[in-house]
Amino acid sequence: MNELYPIFLKADQLRILIVGGGFVALEKLTFLLKSSPRANVSLISVDYIPEVKDIIHQYGFYHETRPYESVDLNGYSIVIGATNDPLVNEQIYSDAKSRNMLVNIADNPPLCDFYMGGIVTKGNLKLAISTNGKSPTMAKRLRQFFELILPESIDELLTNINEYRRHLKGDFEYKVVELNKLTQSMIEKANNN
Repeated sequence: MNELYPIFLKADQLRILIVGGGFVALEKLTFLLKSSPRANVSLISVDYIPEVKDIIHQYGFYHETRPYESVDLNGYSIVIGATNDPLVNEQIYSDAKSRNMLVNIADNPPLCDFYMGGIVTKGNLKLAISTNGKSPTMAKRLRQFFELILPESIDELLTNINEYRRHLKGDFEYKVVELNKLTQSMIEKANNN
């Protein structure tokens, strides 16, 4: 049973540390920036592959080239451990837990408070996809599927519904009932096709 609770974080308002500078760090960094291009990210690694260096320079991210130390977590809200050293990754996890930080240790679900699942973005619509850490590849394929089938015009629909909502008169309960009626027709149309 998947008991994960999805949330959408304002990554530009949190301090996020990525420890590592290789291909796994690149994957995590690219994924984060695709969804949150203004994310507040810093990096620490003994070395950086050219692609990570390019992103660091493109975004102007703070980074240091040296081994990880426990004090590196001070002031951060979230840490992503993406080194190729399991002992360092376990230390990152232990240090983060002692500070009550959210932590994700790449490719090690037991050492994760959260997973970086598949995300579909169409304008203001954002869908998160999780396989509970069982198959990131399936999450990726589902993301690709939804990117194909959701029309670009979905953002226009969201804008129109928001405008309708702003002009509705009445209390919160009335507005919820009216918006449910409006959006129910979309589900009915989909069921009829």
